[in-house]
Amino acid sequence: METIALLVSALLFGGMVLYAFGFAAFVFTALPPDVASPTIRRAFPYFYLFVLGVSALAALLLLTGDLVAAAIMAAIAISTIPTRQVLMPAINRATDEGRKVQFKTLHGLSVLITLAHIAGAAYVLARFV
Repeated sequence: METIALLVSALLFGGMVLYAFGFAAFVFTALPPDVASPTIRRAFPYFYLFVLGVSALAALLLLTGDLVAAAIMAAIAISTIPTRQVLMPAINRATDEGRKVQFKTLHGLSVLITLAHIAGAAYVLARFV
């Protein structure tokens, strides 16, 4: 069970890093802005579902071995829900309505949340050593 928990935690960490620093950056450099923005907008709900599902699974798998790691993964899962359901639509509305300052603020918050999730997953992985 510990090996599966490790692999699931690594999947979460790697998936978040790849998406945040690879896919999103690639889309904005490879596609024109009028195509990149809607593409990212369509992809982010799936990213958040991935984070929610994988972190929740990791939390369950870690319950029998490491309660601190399980709590961190549960916190990632729980905090992903308002990020996906409230923050992401607010970012989209700010974009659609041309509210650039609000967009920058909300987007910055979403970046901080993602970085916190990545840091939390990294901390959980480090606990396996």
